[in-house]
Amino acid sequence: MSDTIHTLSTTGLTPKRQIQSWVDGLTSLCGHFDVDPLEASSLEGRIDYTTVSRLKLCQIEVSQHRIAHTLARAKANEHPYIKIHFQTYGVSYFEQEGRHIELNPGDIIAYDVSCPHLIVSPAFTRHDVVIVPKALLRDRGFPSQRMPACKLSAKTGTGRIAHDFVHATFDEAAKLSANSAVGVADSLIDLLLLPLREADTMFDRVGPEAMYVRAQFFIREHLRDPDLCIDQISAELGCSKRYLHMLFSERGTTVSDYIWQARLQNCRQELEAHGGKTITDVAFSWGFSSSSHFSRVFRKYFGVVPSSIHKAQQGAVAVDET
Repeated sequence: MSDTIHTLSTTGLTPKRQIQSWVDGLTSLCGHFDVDPLEASSLEGRIDYTTVSRLKLCQIEVSQHRIAHTLARAKANEHPYIKIHFQTYGVSYFEQEGRHIELNPGDIIAYDVSCPHLIVSPAFTRHDVVIVPKALLRDRGFPSQRMPACKLSAKTGTGRIAHDFVHATFDEAAKLSANSAVGVADSLIDLLLLPLREADTMFDRVGPEAMYVRAQFFIREHLRDPDLCIDQISAELGCSKRYLHMLFSERGTTVSDYIWQARLQNCRQELEAHGGKTITDVAFSWGFSSSSHFSRVFRKYFGVVPSSIHKAQQGAVAVDET
């Protein structure tokens, strides 16, 4: 069944009571955590939460803090949940089983709540959370036991669709009948599983070939970012820059060359498909910061200047319109 929206707020409480209230709130949702406001004199936070069938949906905003589910508190089957965390404001740092993941607005992280972990938010943050019983994922054939933490994106594709549906479900939860709530929850789980299944397929975390595939996937998802670099890629994948260099050199290229070639290929496809865009617009939209540099490397890679492709496309459009 669905539920009304419940609210927990630390506003007006003493600092000591604020921390205890936050601990109690987290415990009621998904398990006990140690809470530290870092060097702040208070913990200002608010949780709005509801249930839809067997799912728990939360909207959380909180000042700087650190929460930790420690090894001492981790007991088998005590917290049988997978948490889907959508970062919507601010930056958080997640750690679990040696993995260090930075979360920025638009990022998603899915992880096993029962496995020891910590999250540090050095300033105010907002995030949406869906807490899913592992049993519901197992029923759908998804291997949820000891699932490694997985970072995804809510900016595009299935991740964005899932996040939009989470928002709509939260807003309408109180209006759902019991039967409708079950159907909505089933649909939401299936949507959440789409990016998770993609990650499970693409990000098999064993061996250099799988790491190379992960690197390719991350690069192509971030090609439009002009600041994309090996430091960002290695931090995301949790490996050293030296290891990344080795993976690409063994395949006859470099990380930098792979990035620029992938950008050039996308630029050519866009020039061939959209004659209405200027060459500069296309170049800048794919991470180039100089039109002259773009034209130079484009000619070196393809043997033709981008303007020739652009003119050919414009000519084709003109013929079609006559």
